[in-house]
Amino acid sequence: MKLRFLGGAREVGRSALLVNDALLLDFGMLTADPPQFPVETPDPEAVVVSHGHLDHVGTIPALLSGTARPSIHWTPPTAELARTLARDTLKLHGGSYNCPFTEPDLKRVTQVSETHGYREPFEAAGHEITFYNAGHIPGSAHVLVDDGETRLLYTGDFHLDEQGDSSRDESGTDSRRDRSSDRVSPAGGQRLVSGTTARPDADVVVCESTYSDVEHEDRRVVEERFVESVETTLWDGGSVVVPAFAIGRTQELMLVCEAYDIPCYVDGMGKRVTEMLRRYPEYVRDPDAFRRAISHARFVTGQRKSGTLAGHVRRGPSRGQRKRIVDQKAAIITTSGMLSGGPAMTYIPEVRGNPANKIAMTGYQVEGTPGRDLLETGSAEIDGRVMPVSARVEQYDFSAHADRDGLLEYLESYRDSTVLVNHGDRCEAFAAELQGDGFDSSAPELGETVTV
Repeated sequence: MKLRFLGGAREVGRSALLVNDALLLDFGMLTADPPQFPVETPDPEAVVVSHGHLDHVGTIPALLSGTARPSIHWTPPTAELARTLARDTLKLHGGSYNCPFTEPDLKRVTQVSETHGYREPFEAAGHEITFYNAGHIPGSAHVLVDDGETRLLYTGDFHLDEQGDSSRDESGTDSRRDRSSDRVSPAGGQRLVSGTTARPDADVVVCESTYSDVEHEDRRVVEERFVESVETTLWDGGSVVVPAFAIGRTQELMLVCEAYDIPCYVDGMGKRVTEMLRRYPEYVRDPDAFRRAISHARFVTGQRKSGTLAGHVRRGPSRGQRKRIVDQKAAIITTSGMLSGGPAMTYIPEVRGNPANKIAMTGYQVEGTPGRDLLETGSAEIDGRVMPVSARVEQYDFSAHADRDGLLEYLESYRDSTVLVNHGDRCEAFAAELQGDGFDSSAPELGETVTV
């Protein structure tokens, strides 16, 4: 089996792996300024996509320019998320060098799309493919590729529930009740999706390593600290802005707010993503809890509807409406997660001057983003000018990636396999650490071809 690493090697972003010159796994974008794309645009027979985040799907429509029409295979949620992100990219960058595809390219995606569920083998470019739940976001998948001689496991991004949890019965249902709200709480993992349990046999594993040097704090402890902080701020008369990624993180925080009866608004792209995920209850951990979270939240629309996503919205919320929401003393979950755009640019100026307010960052902040600047300096560039922030700023680790312990636990099942480390800032170092522990491991370079 021949593997060519066109992106995501020794870096986080623009994941792209070409298998046997015929099958492409992911084709993403690195959200830098300007955006970066895979080092080569191949002409595959078929494309298989692990999940619907920009760094894995952001450049997919570019594969359909000209006469090329490869089939594209993904889970149903991933297919919809990919189109949502592509439309957003066209809206922001269409017609510029920052967007490598056009509206006609995007329309062709639907024509060649083929969706598959977990553990349902299918054929693509002469390979047998099987998806397994990766526990990262709804629809995320490990991809098992079998060419008849070699079995490759491409992990994509993944997350595990914490070890040693005895609250889940054999059906996967969490039997523990949350003491604060009498709601089902996660088994030491995310509320939105269950952690991966799949360990299919494989000769080669291409494994993500995003958090290979980080140990996440216990998820239940993080959640309790977040809830206590938000509740205290609201009791003291303040408001809380919660910048969050639209896919996964927004819905996770909605579930937390519902479980603890924290009033919350939801704004930005997360509204569209939530509406879409409602149609795929089989891809979330607890569909009933998700429905309750949707009913509990107040979605910011131009029609000012509360607690529903129903109806056709013909105009977006105004700046004045968002200013009024700040006075409601609630948690405001809004994009963007790194303060690089979106409705957060309206909310932050409204809350920044009052120390009674709070900004709760819930995801990793890339160096150079306003979110990172805010955490490190107490000020951030908003609307073209640097603004000091008197509101309290806090950071919470709600990561949907496996940490170092999770990566090692997962790879323990593959001691007899070749492990190729990718999707990380320290791929070489992690591969060397695995070698020291007896693994056959390495970290391919960007553009490198590896035969396994």
